[in-house]
Amino acid sequence: MKRILACLAALALPPATALGAEPLPNGYDPIGDAIAVMIPQDQADLPTDMSLKASLYHAGRGMHPRDSIGCPVAAMRTVAVDPSVVARHSIVYIKETAGLPLPGGGSHDGFWYASDIGGAIKGHRIDLFTGHDAASMRAMATVNLKSVTVTKVGEFEGCPPVDGGAARVADAR
Repeated sequence: MKRILACLAALALPPATALGAEPLPNGYDPIGDAIAVMIPQDQADLPTDMSLKASLYHAGRGMHPRDSIGCPVAAMRTVAVDPSVVARHSIVYIKETAGLPLPGGGSHDGFWYASDIGGAIKGHRIDLFTGHDAASMRAMATVNLKSVTVTKVGEFEGCPPVDGGAARVADAR
């Protein structure tokens, strides 16, 4: 699609008057209008992939049971972020976690909820909450935490589901 748009934009057509036609009223540009219809006006709404370094955390060692927005932390759903990189209340898709086994059975759908922040989470980093003890981190053993692909796919209100990663995302854009 981008190649087609680039070709259309680069296409040099002679002015309408050179072809013997009347000039178009008010500077009407049919090719420009066709391109504008194909390109969303608000580029911020387009999903963009980010490559972030990930770390894992669990509820052991006296961790607070609530995230930074006051909700219970949700195993395999809560992600701590730097809000200057990923806004809180964002639903993100982490490609590398899709298909991982869940504590209660089934497979992870890859959707996580940015509802927490952490003192060590600065810049292009995220921290994935895996569960209540160190054993909960085993499911993530195959994930390359040096670089995970994170895509913002929507926003949520209220609290993330506390389902061990079993819920499907219904309100993603």
